[in-house]
Amino acid sequence: MLRAYYKINNSFETIKLFQEMMNKGHIFNVFPDDYSFNFVITSCAMQMCVVHGEVVHGMVVKYGYGVNLFVGNSLVNLYGVFGKMEEAWRVFDEMPKRDVVSWTCLVSGYAKKGDMDRACEIFGRMPVRNEVSWAVMISGFVGSGRYAEAIEYFGNMLSRCKEDNVRPNEAVLVCALSACAHLGALDQGNRISGYIFDNGMSKSSNIRTALIDMYAKCGQICSARRVFDDIVTPDVHQFTSMITGLSINGLGKEALRIFDRMLNEKVKPNEVTILGVLKGCSHSGLVKEGSSIFYNMDSSWGIMPKIEHYGCYVDLLGRAGYLEKAFGVIKSMPLLPDIIIWRALLSACRVHRNVCLAERIVHQIEPHKFHGHSEGQVLLSNLYSSLGKWEKVDQTRKQMGDRKTHMDIGCSWIEVNSVIHEFRVADQMHSQIMEIREKLDDILEQASLVGYVANTSSVSFDLNEEDKEKAVAWHSEKLAVAFGLMTTTPESSIRIVKNLRTCEDCHLFLKAVSVVYNREIIVRDRCRFHTFRDGNCSCNDYW
Repeated sequence: MLRAYYKINNSFETIKLFQEMMNKGHIFNVFPDDYSFNFVITSCAMQMCVVHGEVVHGMVVKYGYGVNLFVGNSLVNLYGVFGKMEEAWRVFDEMPKRDVVSWTCLVSGYAKKGDMDRACEIFGRMPVRNEVSWAVMISGFVGSGRYAEAIEYFGNMLSRCKEDNVRPNEAVLVCALSACAHLGALDQGNRISGYIFDNGMSKSSNIRTALIDMYAKCGQICSARRVFDDIVTPDVHQFTSMITGLSINGLGKEALRIFDRMLNEKVKPNEVTILGVLKGCSHSGLVKEGSSIFYNMDSSWGIMPKIEHYGCYVDLLGRAGYLEKAFGVIKSMPLLPDIIIWRALLSACRVHRNVCLAERIVHQIEPHKFHGHSEGQVLLSNLYSSLGKWEKVDQTRKQMGDRKTHMDIGCSWIEVNSVIHEFRVADQMHSQIMEIREKLDDILEQASLVGYVANTSSVSFDLNEEDKEKAVAWHSEKLAVAFGLMTTTPESSIRIVKNLRTCEDCHLFLKAVSVVYNREIIVRDRCRFHTFRDGNCSCNDYW
């Protein structure tokens, strides 16, 4: 019975039945053995109940099963799930015999804590590795945002297939594709796709969903659509991946058509589906359609709006210029708005030059402090600077005083010859930085010949115009584009991923570069894709 409940993932009933066994077992002279301990320990981990697990651990010692390999592995996994790595090590050290599962449970514990350096150290010491060991490492890197290392480990796994007698399983392939999606690493993604088709794994639902996501986030929406169209009966995850991919590529109307098809085929959307549709409406200015979906989420599909849905809707209204309406939505929310929602509206205030509303918003934000960050005032300061109100900028910064502010540093990635190169604003670290800067100077000069003039409205300091132009000249995507023009063939597209929203100046610059060098430049920023061709952008300057 313990095994039966465990098999159907009913961990609550497994623990309950084990308690009944302990209370009544003496009547029938029945006591737990290594099998029952194994099932109940794993169930405690699934129930996220460390106290019950510790009690069961005591029983394990009492009944003398601490030396059992399978029980020991379950205990190491239990403590790893809860990040109690000292206890996990203690059990591991006391085990008279260990196998690949024992080591993998330790690696998994550190990976779940985000301590990938320690996980790497233990992984390197493993006498034997299997598919699960590699999957834990690769998924751990993805979960920690270390995507380039996830791709590197996937390559290492492929190179050791024969030596370690391992082959990438579905979990590994999905994680590797996810890493490629985050970095926009199309070359690596194509290689993984080739491996999937060569080994007959393309029919897996999870892999197909990951392929759609990877191609869409690498700017290859046609390839994503081919994968999607090859699916006879898409499930909710594949519909959602396709809708989200179309949305971030600025194809809101097409995303709505896929959403309508989904509803016609009686596939019920989930929370992520609605987020994807709302993003599509936001990036395409479809206020009427987005409003209808937002206000009918509960009645039509039984989905109560969460903070993320409110954020998308506020962004939709703000981008379209309905600032007061967006402010009203925030004030009427049944949830406490987070900094992401306020930031969306403040960004819209900056685009539409509405200082009065921005000041009212910051007044709303500050009482909450948001973990000690003064991001509201930082954004207000940026708005003042874009309008040249330098006295207001100084006043805002004085109000911020010595409080720590969290500001993301602009960072861009570009893949060249299957190698990911990272650039930061005013970067000095790249091995070819001097050559890149010389190239960028030449590009800026050529861009000026077709009408490019630096837009310095994003500079948040009171500098003279020449210094402002220097400040925007070294933005990370400009450095990445310069490197791309240096290292890629003239007919190839340049693909860049950026962690922040593309500023007005870089947007103008990339338009000019696409004309001067007759190149397609694809940039995925924090919000969406921009495809620059012949001096135009796919976003139609609506971002």
